[in-house]
Amino acid sequence: MEDHAAMNPAHPGAQRDTVQTGFALVVDRILETICVLLMLGAVSVSCLQVVLRYGFNSGLPWPEEVATWAFAWAVFLGMAVATGRDAHISIDVLIRALSPRWQHLMGVFDRVVMAAASIMLVVHGWDYASRTISVSPAMQWPMTYFFLAVPVGGALNLFFLAWPRTGRTIVQGLTVLAGGVLLYLAIRFGAASLYGEAGSAIVLVIVGIVAIIIGVPVAFALAIGAFAAFAPLADILLVTISQNMAASLNSFTLLAVPFFILAAAVMNAGGITPRLVDLAMQLVGHMRGGLGQANVITNTMLAGISGSSTADASTIAKLLVPEMAKRGYDRPFSAALTAASSTIANLIPPGLGLIIYAALASVSVGALFVATVVPGLMVAGALMIMVYVISRIRGYGGDMPKARLRDRMSSLGLAVPALILPIIIVGGVRFGIFTATEAGAIAFVYALLCGALLYRKLTPSNLLASIRESVLDTVVIVIIIATAAPFAWVLAFEQVPQKIAQEFGALVEQPWLLMLVINLFLLVVGLFMEMIASLVILVPILVPLVLAAGVDPVHFGIIMVMNLVIGALTPPLGVLVFTTARVGGANQTETFRAILPFVLALVVVLLLVSFIPALALLPVAWLGP
Repeated sequence: MEDHAAMNPAHPGAQRDTVQTGFALVVDRILETICVLLMLGAVSVSCLQVVLRYGFNSGLPWPEEVATWAFAWAVFLGMAVATGRDAHISIDVLIRALSPRWQHLMGVFDRVVMAAASIMLVVHGWDYASRTISVSPAMQWPMTYFFLAVPVGGALNLFFLAWPRTGRTIVQGLTVLAGGVLLYLAIRFGAASLYGEAGSAIVLVIVGIVAIIIGVPVAFALAIGAFAAFAPLADILLVTISQNMAASLNSFTLLAVPFFILAAAVMNAGGITPRLVDLAMQLVGHMRGGLGQANVITNTMLAGISGSSTADASTIAKLLVPEMAKRGYDRPFSAALTAASSTIANLIPPGLGLIIYAALASVSVGALFVATVVPGLMVAGALMIMVYVISRIRGYGGDMPKARLRDRMSSLGLAVPALILPIIIVGGVRFGIFTATEAGAIAFVYALLCGALLYRKLTPSNLLASIRESVLDTVVIVIIIATAAPFAWVLAFEQVPQKIAQEFGALVEQPWLLMLVINLFLLVVGLFMEMIASLVILVPILVPLVLAAGVDPVHFGIIMVMNLVIGALTPPLGVLVFTTARVGGANQTETFRAILPFVLALVVVLLLVSFIPALALLPVAWLGP
């Protein structure tokens, strides 16, 4: 799904210039292979269930269970691989402002926090796994083996944090490990006397957010925040951290995330993106600002396949920004437009932000997919209008001949197999032919067939590379969801949503005012936090609040995702702008200036969708419950 090195402008992997060698490299490759096999196994059994249901009018009780077990183990083993590669999502706005010496020291401290969180996972994860006596419903497997994934993943984290590599000595690794032990013990035995049980919710938020701000990977920041909150409580409650983390992945719906990521990776490797670009050029290349219009159209078509804004931003920036620069378009404008257009990937099916929101808020994925089609197309239309206006002012485009009907039909014919996929996904999920997760598995198989048989660009080498990359992308996203589960549990335990609802009691009586305040709040949150982290933290807080105000949770899901993807365009985080500016060779500061008109267009659409619920809900009502 996400190109997370691109997603994180000063990504740790790029920042620290460390390479695994020797035994660590062997362990890395073995774990990666296991993760890939587990993910492919989950896809296979999900497809098997669909084949049995419609081919043989029967089903099996165990595929969903086997798939979720494979998924959970792949995520926690992959967590360690991401640790070894410095590939976890982190926010390093503060670190980039420091001197090199302080950057190094802060990097060491961040790894100490990761070590402390990993020790917590090992100690209390093992404690919970050893206490578990239940068995899985279908296969009757002891759940101990399911929950063991947490301490095993934590132990492998510690291995990669301590083992020497190019750029880090064994002494540095052992220092990080020792620092982690000391930090774990300080929190474990000092929390009760420092702030006691009453401050758990405040400590949770402060520790988690401060850790994120100073550059600790988001997943570990959430984990250490939850640990700090639980530490003053009864010992037995500490095991709920690992229990919540593992249990959050015991969700068949959440499996849609890796399946669609795999499908998108295979479609890109199979050569689909150039076909979509060619079709867009044939359709609108002759218009004023034609290459800019083609940029928006390409992102819209590609969004129906990938569901990933950052992946689309990186891919389209490589293809179109240099071409736009050759034809006289300002390079920052081209990079900014690509960043703004890539937000559409999370605003039309199968947007992964929508899937994650559905899993967290317990709403229908199919309803979200249908509800977001009109808002997503409105965003595309607003961006095309803005491209036209700016191009008229600056004299962009209008220098390409209008394509012949024959050429357009030829390009359309080549792109049709890819364009059919979103229809299969939305129609199949909405009309109950298959679940969102099964749709992701089917999309993966469909992508294999298109790439290998129709476009013939898929080879064993690029297929394997795309699968390996997509599995790691899945892990660094889903591990945030897992570590946010105990974070959300503490908020619920402390009745934070209810307290907020009481404070906003007057606003609950005026839904329009509540929505305005929430929109402003989410836009501010998007300035500093990545979308997935924001979703997993804020959905448990905000959804009960809007439900009390009578706001439809499907409608609110569209609003929330739209707000947070706008945040990916604004400084200081602005991950999509950093991605397209770097890949497209544009100045970052100038690109942030160039993004402002497009952000304005997106905010206008956001306000329309927020205060005219029918734009999202009428298609859902039209197509039935």
